Amino acid sequence: MSVTKENEKTFVGTYGTFKVNSHPNHQRLYHLVIEKDSLLAFLTENQLVNAQQLEYVPYMRLVLSQSLERHLGSSFSDTVRSILHDRNTGGFTVGMQGLTQNYDEYIKFSTALSHLIGGVNFDAMSGTYYARFTVKDTDESDSYLRQAYRRFTLHTDGTFVDEPTDWLLMMKFAEENAKGGESRLLHLDDWEELDHFSKHPLASCRIEYKAPASKNVVQNVYNETFFEHNGKPCICFIDQFAHPTTMQQAVYLKNLSESMENSKNTIDLPLPVGDLVMVNNTFWLHGRAAFERNPELHRELLRQRGYFARV
Repeated sequence: MSVTKENEKTFVGTYGTFKVNSHPNHQRLYHLVIEKDSLLAFLTENQLVNAQQLEYVPYMRLVLSQSLERHLGSSFSDTVRSILHDRNTGGFTVGMQGLTQNYDEYIKFSTALSHLIGGVNFDAMSGTYYARFTVKDTDESDSYLRQAYRRFTLHTDGTFVDEPTDWLLMMKFAEENAKGGESRLLHLDDWEELDHFSKHPLASCRIEYKAPASKNVVQNVYNETFFEHNGKPCICFIDQFAHPTTMQQAVYLKNLSESMENSKNTIDLPLPVGDLVMVNNTFWLHGRAAFERNPELHRELLRQRGYFARV
């Protein structure tokens, strides 16, 4: 990987109510540890807020976010924003540290955090601003999302919606009888064949994306596979929903996906229950390793995705 030792130290440190550590499983990621008293104070102050209220009254999400910032300080907001915008890093994990196993409190914490970053996309699959979904032994869904025993190939989110999807948050709610199924992550700058595919004549060709029925999105969108931001290549890709119109486009996308899957820098990231991972969706690709078969397999995740504040 091309991350430097100097960069590794950019955000590492103690900030009063939280610490930023280098992540033990990935050279580019950070792991944030919030002071337990501060996290408990946030949960206690908002104990009467529930998930339904957050769905029905949108401004309560921002009120909740302000509460988190008040308890952790503005340095927390500044730090998580800076990490996500930093091309060399662009991601972190953080968790509840065993203080609660209440799903409403997981939703409140993840919502408060995401609204420090910017706006949250409407998730048509769930009909609100976040989605909760399970992975289990049997499934008849129309995408890889819930299919436990196959690898969920590397991709970015938001490919089939007509709105920016700058960041992605995934939080693990529950897990039982699960072996395997780790989050798979690849930072674009660690991909050995980035130059070849990002400079290919078809890199800027607009590809049609169509969502399956379960996504509840009927609008088709057209996206370039690679685009530039701050002088660096960014990517928009998922193999399942791309509908290229020529054989050349199809072969290009197939080769691109296979190259990423075979990258030695694609890392399996363990994520404990109650922890979340948040990454910049424009230069991090994510997927999931296959689970080992178990008829009692159960995992539940929460997803939020959205755009950076434009201020």
